Amino acid sequence: MKFLISALTLAAVATLSACSTTNPDVVQRGDAQRLSLVQDATVLSVRPVVVDGTQSGIGGTAGAVTGAIAGSSVGGRREGQIVGVIGAVAGAVIGNAIERNATREEAIEILLQMRNGERRSVVQAKGEEHFAPGEPVILTTTGGKTRVTRAPVVQQSATTPAR
Repeated sequence: MKFLISALTLAAVATLSACSTTNPDVVQRGDAQRLSLVQDATVLSVRPVVVDGTQSGIGGTAGAVTGAIAGSSVGGRREGQIVGVIGAVAGAVIGNAIERNATREEAIEILLQMRNGERRSVVQAKGEEHFAPGEPVILTTTGGKTRVTRAPVVQQSATTPAR
């Protein structure tokens, strides 16, 4: 029984970690087929950062339940109640820490020079693209969230008539 509860706790935390991402290569379902604002910019610098994990309470709750069940099975009725309470508190602390660590994310902070002279900073998860200072990029903003991608190379067509 204890093994089953522990396995369910770990499964809940793993599910939580899969739910949230800031990956620029992943577009949320609600952002599909929406018009986005696109701005040109130049990369000034890039540095690695860590996006702190979430603490929704699900990890703490699952840990508390697991700890309470495991602790209540110790000794007699009175000892089981006392150890059950201690197990619940310890389980909540451990479950919260597991959830927070499972949802941490390696990311980058990109400092940008906009065409109008303003400077901006965007933090996003490490994606497939790597950015270098001086490189042209575009900022795509949809629903209040911005992601940075390489600017597409536009080539002049040979069939375009000269004016």
